[in-house]
Amino acid sequence: MAMHLPSSKGRGRRQPMAEINVTPLVDVMLVLLIIFMVTAPLLTAGVPVNLPESRAKALDQDQKPVQISIDDKGQVFVDNEQVADAALPAKLEGIAGKAGPDGKPPQIYLRGDQGLGYGKVMRVMGELNRAGLNRVSLLTDPGSNP
Repeated sequence: MAMHLPSSKGRGRRQPMAEINVTPLVDVMLVLLIIFMVTAPLLTAGVPVNLPESRAKALDQDQKPVQISIDDKGQVFVDNEQVADAALPAKLEGIAGKAGPDGKPPQIYLRGDQGLGYGKVMRVMGELNRAGLNRVSLLTDPGSNP
């Protein structure tokens, strides 16, 4: 009984190999998975703000909101970009000019450090109101308050 091997030279043509080697595919997919697992937490880094805790539910959103953060030193950041107090009104008026698909101004997420004084947050909210940005959500940390 003779055995026909693909490498043996015999009569006729060699038959094509009909198997797929999946080992390189699995190796590449595992490397990509590790890369995404390492880089994903780095993409969400922003301004470090110690948020107060609350038991409020999360809001449903249609479009990407603008995030305004005030850190513990009182510095104001608009979408992770530091803005001076004097330049804040012009920046907010530019944001107010960008209406969404429904014609409404964009949603604003205001994040303020819990160690801040009430006056600083209210000054920023006053500038938001003056610019016509009335869809403001104050963000809190969903902690375990009793």
